[in-house]
Amino acid sequence: MSATLSPPATVEVQAADLHGPGVVFCPNPKMALWSNHPRVFIDVATTGEGKCPYCGTVYRLTGGARTHGGH
Repeated sequence: MSATLSPPATVEVQAADLHGPGVVFCPNPKMALWSNHPRVFIDVATTGEGKCPYCGTVYRLTGGARTHGGH
């Protein structure tokens, strides 16, 4: 028996959604309880996106979003 995994989700975030200097946290409040893992903070300001090392969710700044720490 083989299990098929769905591709990781991509979550679009705005500058107002960031916690601290250009970071988001995962799991985010919209995720189901069964998918919880330890909270990690992910830098999205440096490159415009970041990936959770636990679940693979990609967090991407929406086009035109500006952060205080980003370029």
